[in-house]
Amino acid sequence: MTDPIRLTRLPSGLTVVTERMERVETVSLGAYVGSGSRHELAEENGVSHFLEHMAFKGTERRTAAEIAEEIEAVGGHLNAYTAREQTAYYVKVLKEDTALAADIIGDILTHSTFDPEELERERGVILQEIGQANDTPDDIIFDHFQEVAFPDQPIGRPVLGSEDGIRAMPRATLTDYMRRHYPASNVVVAAAGALDHDHILDLVNQHFADLPGDPSPKAEGAHYGGGEFREPRELDQVHIVLGFPCAGYGDPDYYPTLLLSTLLGGGMSSRLFQEVREKRGLVYSIYSFSSPFMDGGLFGIYAGTGESEAAELMPVTLAELHKVQHAVTEVELARARAQVKASLLMSLESTGSRCEQLARQWQVFGRVIPTAETVAKINAVTTADICRAAGRVFRAAPTLATLGPVDRVPGLAEVAERLAA
Repeated sequence: MTDPIRLTRLPSGLTVVTERMERVETVSLGAYVGSGSRHELAEENGVSHFLEHMAFKGTERRTAAEIAEEIEAVGGHLNAYTAREQTAYYVKVLKEDTALAADIIGDILTHSTFDPEELERERGVILQEIGQANDTPDDIIFDHFQEVAFPDQPIGRPVLGSEDGIRAMPRATLTDYMRRHYPASNVVVAAAGALDHDHILDLVNQHFADLPGDPSPKAEGAHYGGGEFREPRELDQVHIVLGFPCAGYGDPDYYPTLLLSTLLGGGMSSRLFQEVREKRGLVYSIYSFSSPFMDGGLFGIYAGTGESEAAELMPVTLAELHKVQHAVTEVELARARAQVKASLLMSLESTGSRCEQLARQWQVFGRVIPTAETVAKINAVTTADICRAAGRVFRAAPTLATLGPVDRVPGLAEVAERLAA
């Protein structure tokens, strides 16, 4: 049986990876650049996100309006995102419009004009986006958390950048950054759906030929610091993120940590949800998360609670972090496994999700990982592995970020003392 996944490395260094999916009528195609906010210099903070916005604001052949009109005229969806280690430009179309999809993605990556008028307009849009984030406490708290966890380094800076930095950023910063960080060797073109690999190759050779050829600079290493951010603000709720360094991609504890996060705070049946919300009514929202990077990661717990409940919330949460280091039941592990596997397998039914996974696996691991291999690794995690991973995470130096009526939230020193007890 022919493998539905095919990969070709072009002489330019550009990687093309595709997956043919039977019984679908669409194609998702994207260009995934292996650079994000952690690749920025301090004076460039926010440029990756600014570039993502400007990509849709006109090329040598298309105005901003024409880019939108051409895709929507065939019922397609065009979008992009910026993360700390990746910037993605992607489109989903009916299979007969695959050539148009490749044309537009290639055009915005290789022939964007960065028109000065469009740039000033988009600068204003991004400043409004930053303002909106600052006015959304359960959003901006994560930027403060990241900055304290990784102080004075690119991976700790906000993806959106700062208001002052965006206001002052000249056009040359965008064009220079794109030239340095968007070479063919740093780009993966991935596609999934009703496609033919050789046809995708022909389209990529046609529309991505003008990517620069120089190697891109390496990212600065991530060095976890830990510490405390505390901002009193007149709000109805106090927003809290407690976090720790954790396993990154490729670490033996990656899957145990992923399952730990699911078991501890990944759903309505999780320990934190049941103990903190259902039994005690201390929060509306509480959950845990694991954010891996190429060279490390962050494990975090978010909670939003009222001022009067804040004092009780932290001791109860910390008690759960102690318990999970010493005992995990087979029933809990089976439930967490089922959640993680279901999420993985359900995502494979989407051409967009599959497209993104192909690109990310190649960029992180240098290969496309068979689903059966991932499932086997999830199945191999034991209760002892979960306890070991929990001990590794929760015995590390904590990071604490709080925003709102913070007076009753214990400080970092008290949290660290309770964790060490």
